[in-house]
Amino acid sequence: MSTTDSTSEHHGEGVKRRDFLFIAAGGFGAVGAAAAVWPLVDNLNPSADVLALSTVEVDISKVQVGQSIRVKWRGKPVFIRHRTEDEVAKAKAVDINELKDPQTDAERTKPGHEAWLVMVGVCTHLGCIPLGEQGEFGGWFCPCHGSDYDTSGRIRKGPAPANLAVPEYTFLNDTRVRIG
Repeated sequence: MSTTDSTSEHHGEGVKRRDFLFIAAGGFGAVGAAAAVWPLVDNLNPSADVLALSTVEVDISKVQVGQSIRVKWRGKPVFIRHRTEDEVAKAKAVDINELKDPQTDAERTKPGHEAWLVMVGVCTHLGCIPLGEQGEFGGWFCPCHGSDYDTSGRIRKGPAPANLAVPEYTFLNDTRVRIG
């Protein structure tokens, strides 16, 4: 009987030791796999030059009322227009029920900076670059297929399905705007 007791004690100890070795080997394997995979995952992060292009700061102090400038952001043109009081009034007076892509002028500008319009200068039809201060509505006109945008960059006529896109932007102060 004493042989059986000593065998069962050894057997119990062996199971505990085996469990510990199994868990330790699994833990080391998991840490090793994570160490091997991390450089691959880290390589997928955007590089510094790409992150630098994700935002652009623009000095708008020299843009006169009624003038537009074009800057490049993420490889696309962005129109920044300092609208006249008349252009702002016309944009606000539009009945949004008449629009293909209903949006008020207030939804397309920032409070306190309603005279400034910032939008991506790519036609929503086929990606052409519209011409400024042209067209039937005094905004932008895309000569490729005849899309006509108003003074708020909203599609009014032509095949374009949507308004010119408004990117994320913030006024840092009265003379600087950050796009992106």
